[in-house]
Parts: sequence; C-alpha cells; structure tokens
Amino acid sequence: GAGKEVAARQLHLTSKRARGPFVVLNCASMDPDQLSDELLGREPSHDDHEGGKVGALERAHGGTMLLDEVGDMPLETQAKIVRVLQEQAFTRVGGSQTIEVDVRVAATTNRDLKSLIEEGRFREDLYYRLNVVPIRVPSLAERQSDIPLLAHHFIEQATNTQGLTRRAIGEDAMVALQRYGWPGNVRQLRNVIDWLLIMSTGDPITAEMLPAEIGAITPEVLKWDKGGEIMALPLRDARELFEREYLVAQVTRFGHNISRTAEFVGMERSALHRKLKSLGVTGTDRSLRVVAD
Repeated sequence: GAGKEVAARQLHLTSKRARGPFVVLNCASMDPDQLSDELLGREPSHDDHEGGKVGALERAHGGTMLLDEVGDMPLETQAKIVRVLQEQAFTRVGGSQTIEVDVRVAATTNRDLKSLIEEGRFREDLYYRLNVVPIRVPSLAERQSDIPLLAHHFIEQATNTQGLTRRAIGEDAMVALQRYGWPGNVRQLRNVIDWLLIMSTGDPITAEMLPAEIGAITPEVLKWDKGGEIMALPLRDARELFEREYLVAQVTRFGHNISRTAEFVGMERSALHRKLKSLGVTGTDRSLRVVAD
C-alpha cells in the first residue's frame, strides 16, 4: 500500500519500453498451479473450449512485467522465473514449443527476502537476478510532505472517474492528514478521500469531517480547545503557549524536518532550534515532546 506498483509503473513509463505493455502479476493471491498458468500461459487441451491461455510473460513482450509481492511466490514458480530471466524464453504449461520474449522484469515485496533465503523459502539466485537496482519506497508516514499532493490527486481522480464533486481540503484537515500514521499507506489515504467526498458535506473539508481516528489528532492549536486556558493567562504566557503548540504542530506536519519547518514558518533554521529549546520542546528524529516548565 506504500505505492510500490505506482512507482514501478512510473519507471516503466519513463523508460525506453514506455510504448510497450506493463503487466502486473500478483504473486500473493494464487496457488502454485494457478500462478504458473498466469505466468507462462497454458496450451489448449482437447476439452478446453477457450483455446488455452496467454500468460503474463507473453502479454508483457516488449515491455515490463511486475512481480507484485514476489516474496510470496512459491519455490517451484521461482525456479521457472530464474530460467526465464536466464534465457528470455519459456514453454507454456502443457506445451512443448519454446516461446522467446523480450521482457524487463521488476518485482516488489514488503518482506525481508534475505531472511526468507536463510529460511529456505526464497531462491538466492532469483534474489540476485532481481536485486540489480533496488529502490526502497518509504511508507506514507515517512513522507508526510507527499500527502497534500496525493490527496489532491485522489480528489481529481474521484472527480473524473466517479463523478463526485470536487472539494478543497481545509488547512486544519490537511494538517491532521499529515499527522496521522497511515498504517494502510497510500491505499488507505485514497479510501479516506473517497469516503470524505461521498459521506461528508461542505467545502472545504474540515478536520471535524475526518474519520474519528484521524480527526482526533488534529493539533490543539487548530481546534482551539485551549481557548479557555489561553484566556486565563497573561499575554506573555498565552503567546508562549500558542507558539509551543503551533511549532510542535508544524514540526510534526513536516515530518520532523527542521529545515522545511523553518522555511514554512519564516525563521532561520538555527533560530527555530533556539526557539524550540526556549519553549521546552525537545525530541528525536521521529518524536517530539514538550518538557514541563
């Protein structure tokens, strides 16, 4: 759900094979026999009224074939892939004719393939044949700055394909989206955007319209829940409380990237560091905490 297939498709579209097909084979959803049929195709039998089956390799000729979640591929199918990568040729299931193909093979996984190799569940020769140019796609929680672009993209997509009304996302809602952990990654974000466009009313979309688990982490400074507390403080203390909440929210929003936060809030990086320290805010790369006075 982090967008590995999207990244692979984009690499295909920017390659010399862009005019060729892009074929995805999901390795996690089929048993070994079915996966072999889908990969290699099947010769027609006497009782096969559909005339056999063209496999993913043939359909990807001249283009790219993506082995999605290759870590879940059965060992016997892995052996067939190794032979195809070596020879750029294969034989359909039930056939005898060798079929030559020109295919670039890419693969995605969310598994630790080296651990699977040690456990005897993934072929080492296949690993090294696939792991020529490894690319790590970080989780959505690790690239919070992408969330506004993705959210607007999904709004446009839903508008164009589902006929839903285009809506803007308010600042408070966007900050909440950027602060959320997204365990379901990009797929979950797309589902949330679709849900908002279908189930909520009003334009722009506000934090109150978000699903409870997301809207609940909207920064206090944006919900103004501390309004009563601020009104009971002298100006200097109220300003300090506001600055603390505001800067913690912005640092979190920008993925704890101090340079980007400083640019957005209009401060020098060193000045922001000093301000955070003076407000009692300390933290690590992935967390922040407010130190009590």
